[in-house]
Amino acid sequence: MGTAVVAGAGAALPVRVPGLRPVLTAVWALSLVLLVALLAARALHWAHHRDQARAHLLDPATAPFYGCPSMALLAVGGGALTVGRDWIGAGPALALDTVLFTAGTAVGLAAAVTVPYLMAVRHRVTPEQATPVWLLPLVAPMVSAALGPHLVPHLPPGQPRQTLLFACFALFGLSLLSTLVMLPLVFARLVTGGPPPLALTPTLFLVLGPLGQSTTAVGAFADVAPGVVPAPYDEGFGLLAVLYGVPVMGFALLWLCLSGAHVVRARRRGMRFAMTWWSFTFPVGTCVTGAEALARHTGLLAYDGLALVLYAVLVAAWVTAAVPTVRGLAGGALLAGPGPAPSAPPPATVRTR
Repeated sequence: MGTAVVAGAGAALPVRVPGLRPVLTAVWALSLVLLVALLAARALHWAHHRDQARAHLLDPATAPFYGCPSMALLAVGGGALTVGRDWIGAGPALALDTVLFTAGTAVGLAAAVTVPYLMAVRHRVTPEQATPVWLLPLVAPMVSAALGPHLVPHLPPGQPRQTLLFACFALFGLSLLSTLVMLPLVFARLVTGGPPPLALTPTLFLVLGPLGQSTTAVGAFADVAPGVVPAPYDEGFGLLAVLYGVPVMGFALLWLCLSGAHVVRARRRGMRFAMTWWSFTFPVGTCVTGAEALARHTGLLAYDGLALVLYAVLVAAWVTAAVPTVRGLAGGALLAGPGPAPSAPPPATVRTR
């Protein structure tokens, strides 16, 4: 999803760069290949190591990541309609997005219910353990809310279009309210408990996900509402896009600066590469699409400029995460199993007189 958002966000930039469109299509194709490979690997893992896969679901440190497959399906599917159609055609792109949107939404809803339930009855977590990773299963329905409206014009007029639009609006509320419940725990842990461990510091960027994605979602509602829902509800969606999106984007920029400062601090203290570095990509990408939505609905050049700046940050973040990932895969470090635990030191002896 971190790769797909580079293509999807780049397609809606307020400027047209010669030669950019084929590059974005190639990036989307790469995200599709990566999605197929990861889904196949995950299926094989469940088939041959079901006990380990189940243990991951029952582990409070890894269970929230079950929200990621949903967002990957949705991001690649959404990219099919925006840039992938240049490569595979409009019809196959629509079919692919429909399948991935349906599967991603189902998986996301299952994760949004299952993971918090397990946290309550099996994981036994404490407030001191709160991390932004807890937001992952709750953000997945918001991704559906933001990308679902792109399918609305392809449905028959009337009830089908209204149903999908209001279903996406319901997913928006589901994710937003659950995030508002969880986010104070994360913020309180950060302020009262101190910075997270060095390897987890990049996950602070995950908070940008629900902020930028919700701003993108309300903008998408406003884009398709005219002609789909009756007045004055269509105008209400337009008001919501601005009255909600502007203050939320302001908080997102505050959190971006706060997270960046923590990452600089962690880097100076020896933070090394980990797969958590991919937290820099998709959340920042949602802020790009959120700024693009605000530019469309406010007409302010400031948001055009913000979208361009954030997209440059997104590309730099993708390169920062992708280069060491490829290096780790080529060298085998990322695919290697955990090393053996160090043997216990021999018991100390005390010489007495």
